[in-house]
Amino acid sequence: MPIDETRTLTRRDWLWLLAVWCIAIGTMVGRGVFANAGGPLFLDTDDAMRMVVATDFLHGQGWYDLVQHRLNTPYGAEIHWSRLLDLPLAGLVYLASLFVDLHSAQTVTGAIWPLLLLGVLLWLSARVTLELVGREGLLPALVLPILSPAVLAEFTPGRVDHHNVIILLTLGMLLASLVALRRPVGAWLAGLLAATAMAVALEAAPLIVATILAFGLAYVADPARSANLRRFGLAFGGGMVLHLMLARPPTRWFEAACDMISPVYVFAALLVGLAYLLVSLLPAPRHSLVRLALLGVLGSGAAVGVALAAPQCLRGPYGGLDPWLQDNWIAAIVEAKPWHVSLGELPVYGIVVGLPVFLGLAAAVLAFWKTPEKRLPWLTLIIFLAGATLVMLTQIRGARLAIMPTLPAAAWLIVMARHHYLERQRIVPALGLVLSWLAFSGVILSVIVSQALTLLPDGRAQAVSQARASKLPCLVSESFVGLNTLEPARIMAPIDLGSHLLLETGHAVVAAPYHRNEAGVLDAFRFFNRPVEEARAMAAERGLTLLVTCPAMPEMRGPGLKEPDTILSLLAAGTPPEWLSEIPQEGPLRVFAIAP
Repeated sequence: MPIDETRTLTRRDWLWLLAVWCIAIGTMVGRGVFANAGGPLFLDTDDAMRMVVATDFLHGQGWYDLVQHRLNTPYGAEIHWSRLLDLPLAGLVYLASLFVDLHSAQTVTGAIWPLLLLGVLLWLSARVTLELVGREGLLPALVLPILSPAVLAEFTPGRVDHHNVIILLTLGMLLASLVALRRPVGAWLAGLLAATAMAVALEAAPLIVATILAFGLAYVADPARSANLRRFGLAFGGGMVLHLMLARPPTRWFEAACDMISPVYVFAALLVGLAYLLVSLLPAPRHSLVRLALLGVLGSGAAVGVALAAPQCLRGPYGGLDPWLQDNWIAAIVEAKPWHVSLGELPVYGIVVGLPVFLGLAAAVLAFWKTPEKRLPWLTLIIFLAGATLVMLTQIRGARLAIMPTLPAAAWLIVMARHHYLERQRIVPALGLVLSWLAFSGVILSVIVSQALTLLPDGRAQAVSQARASKLPCLVSESFVGLNTLEPARIMAPIDLGSHLLLETGHAVVAAPYHRNEAGVLDAFRFFNRPVEEARAMAAERGLTLLVTCPAMPEMRGPGLKEPDTILSLLAAGTPPEWLSEIPQEGPLRVFAIAP
């Protein structure tokens, strides 16, 4: 297959990109206006909390002050998120607030930010595909992202959390790794992007490992690339040091943490940088197996060093969380379950995101075999895809990182199918071309799978969908109007309502779904599900003045509903304890004053 070696977008390419981007924006805005009419813009609790954090930063909260002072009231709780994302969000809110009120400015920011990032995503997709496939692959590279539910979900208006930024950073790492095969600047850029991705969120770690492996295996295949090891290692290690200094004040530079950038991960990066620097300065062994063994020994030594320095992090970012919360809270998150488990609970989503990833990995292996002149670039993609696939198999939400590296392989397969059809122009090649598009067009695939699953009995997937839909009225801005007429209060509420209470009101809350707010989350579970005397004592200890509930929230169907003397069972029976008096409200929220 002839490959166009031009790796820059032409004027015509830019026009295509702009056209696809505008179509995607129109579709998303139209879906928000018509399909999601009456629903909250910030549907996810993380999006609501991110806007709270960015707004607090805009209003003067310190760069290093990561405490959310209205969470875990009255004590506060530290949020481990990076300030890097707060900068552009706070800037957009500020600009919009010059023309509209604060609430409208947050809405404008929430609508614009993910759509801007979508434009960057399309550019990165086009550039990666140009590196691997050539200009013939540009059309699928631009169209397939906006046909993927996993991608659209992260770039739809309201998505202001870090997931879409991580997708861009990891795709940028892939592009930089490919560019590094022909230009030294790519190695420097890959190292800096890897450090930045690590600073933004640890969910990027598997693909950072893939980037490290990609540079190592490029050296194994061609010892002349040893200088790239040095460039990447110095950029990665130095970038991590810089980001640690940006993320934490000097007094906390040496404070270990497993859920955010800390000395633990800086130490790991420095060991990688040192190992790659050492290998680049040594004479390269003549045999590739010896080079591979050398990297394997140094890599194993680095892993052992990190494990000995921070054994607590071997259990992952949630390793220190209360065991009860791990079993009864974290384990219940559908998106955190393995892919094979999610097939039973979210079958449509599991098939729609899983099938393209598996097919893409197979297509990348085939392209590696069929295009010997591009084996190193395709090997780089295979490493990224393998890492992302392992993440998806472990946790279904990892699909958002796996889809984009799949698309260059999909583009190659589509181009090959098109060539095959043009050579023969028969029904079988034509069918192959159509199927190659359909296999990676997630939106179309989801319709087909959904129709097929309607033949099966209703199951968990329908229950999850109904539960999510039923709680949406609890989260819309109009539901909090009555609360905003009350004096600032300390509120006990269901965990999944906490972030939106912070966003929509000036009140403080006990719980929101964040593992660093362990005390607040535990107390929320206990308040609703333990004997009412314990709830009363907790309210007095924390100085709570309001209880806010919404019957549609999942927590209102907790185990305490089956016990005779809990807040849940008493509220369900319409007989709240005497120290609760209801304050009439319009809308789905129920508000109770807590007697002192």
